[in-house]
Amino acid sequence: MNPQQIAELIRTGLTGSRAAVVSDDNVHFEATVVADAFAGKRPLQRHQMVYATLGAAMGNEIHALTLQAYTSAEYEALGRR
Repeated sequence: MNPQQIAELIRTGLTGSRAAVVSDDNVHFEATVVADAFAGKRPLQRHQMVYATLGAAMGNEIHALTLQAYTSAEYEALGRR
């Protein structure tokens, strides 16, 4: 599984989200996900929402996922767009 495939799974599973995924080895991944669906959710809940979009790939094709999850407002407050 490559970063583009993972990003597409996340975008498909979280309607209206933006996802950027990188990996050096296609086993360990880093993802930044921006979704307004995260509003009012604790970090653990946000991670669970992202993991749900990846299904069985978590723990199989995806050995490790470092995740940053933001609402649009939080992401813009960091000076990013």
